[in-house]
Amino acid sequence: MKRLWLLFAQVATVLLAAYFVVGTLKPQWLGRAANSVGTVSILEAPAPVAGTTAEGSFSAAVKRAAPAVVSINTSKTSRHPNAKDPWFRFFFGDQGEQQQAGLGSGVIMSPQGYVLTNNHVVEGADEIEVLLADARRAPAKVIGTDPESDLAVLKVDLDKLPVMVLGSSDHLQVGDRVLAIGNPFGVGQTVTSGIVSALGRNQLGINTFENFIQTDAAINPGNSGGALIDVNGNLMGINTAIYSRSGGSMGIGFAIPVSTAKQVMESIVKNGQVVRGWIGIEPGELTPELAQTFGANTLQGVIVTGVLNGAPASQAGLRPGDVITQVGGEPVRTVSELLTRIAALVPGQASDFTLQRRGEQVQASVTPTQRPRPRQQQGR
Repeated sequence: MKRLWLLFAQVATVLLAAYFVVGTLKPQWLGRAANSVGTVSILEAPAPVAGTTAEGSFSAAVKRAAPAVVSINTSKTSRHPNAKDPWFRFFFGDQGEQQQAGLGSGVIMSPQGYVLTNNHVVEGADEIEVLLADARRAPAKVIGTDPESDLAVLKVDLDKLPVMVLGSSDHLQVGDRVLAIGNPFGVGQTVTSGIVSALGRNQLGINTFENFIQTDAAINPGNSGGALIDVNGNLMGINTAIYSRSGGSMGIGFAIPVSTAKQVMESIVKNGQVVRGWIGIEPGELTPELAQTFGANTLQGVIVTGVLNGAPASQAGLRPGDVITQVGGEPVRTVSELLTRIAALVPGQASDFTLQRRGEQVQASVTPTQRPRPRQQQGR
């Protein structure tokens, strides 16, 4: 009996020793990871091959576009409106001048140093400084502004500037993936992603000419003037506003389409201001009730609710109740679209308008004048 116990003890010792050796050196043979003290077996993914990106990554688009997105720092000197009042100075003392700082973003549009941003970023600023992604800094001067589209053109004198590649915002579709690049809250250049939530947003009360791209890519204070790009790194729009109850992103941001921004920039660089056409009408959205009232047999158009006396529209014979369906052969369906078409007309050059008047189609030749500055409230 004693010999059997001795044999059993020897066999058990050998098996346990073999188990611990295999568990330490070849744990996969046992179908589990080793749990030895101080030793953990883990699985690691192979290192990515140099020059490749992860599937679904937008790093290539960001590398292409981000260098052309700049941060804009502004400073403005202000005084209290009652600073010169003797009684105010008696009770509160001499307040002196106060410096107000602002921040935003911009996009380098040309090798000559033209930077596009929002008008509200630089409005009233005494000093403007542009900070590039490569850490270079330079003062900027204002070439021109356009409050009606909330755009401004700056210029910096630097060499070897990275330039944004312009895309075609006219081909954007709801659901397309887009990226927003800017300097939110002054934390530094930041990239956020989202989709195009809607196109042609207007009547928001932000600008006179509204045709916004709506996106849910996070846009926050400081992003204004920054870039909205597609997945190829092409510029689709200039980020300009957000809808927010808290001051931060709530998933509703708006960008000015690059087609509009390009037109405004070129006009400012060439003329020092944006030259727009003006015919002096008050347009309104065409509803089924208005169409029935004025005998229009279409719902595709914009109704004229008022005509300014002596304006180009009045001289061309347009009347209240007319429905404008085409401008220069291009269809118009909304007030925003009509304003954009009229603004694009060349002052002094006649253009054909197609109208519906009491159920009949009428052609009118209208010669626009230059849109007055500052804005006139009596007509567009």
